[in-house]
Amino acid sequence: MITNRMGKPVTQRQLRVGEMIKQSLGMIFLKNEAKVPNLETNKITVTEVKMSQDLKIARAFVLPLGGENADEAVSTLKEFSFLVRKVLSKKIDMKFLPKILFSKDESFEYAEKIERLIKQTNK
Repeated sequence: MITNRMGKPVTQRQLRVGEMIKQSLGMIFLKNEAKVPNLETNKITVTEVKMSQDLKIARAFVLPLGGENADEAVSTLKEFSFLVRKVLSKKIDMKFLPKILFSKDESFEYAEKIERLIKQTNK
């Protein structure tokens, strides 16, 4: 069973809606449909989308290709999230479209750190 940070189980619905939004955001970024100023969205990867329990907030974890200028890209996406949400509203049919919060995905950096630690202990 998958749980969130609070220890509550994540429902199938949360997972399903999160995956649907992840795929839609990926296509929006790939086709550069959101027209975010000063950002090449076709180089943005959406790694995961976590939904709140009431499905009103979607936290999208994103990373530019190669991880270059990740903080800049995330802050630009945060600033222009209304543009992304507007395009997303045309792609997804939901009663309430969730607010999208963009976060930098640090799981790859964390995995590299663990990998280095394992290699150090094996020497």
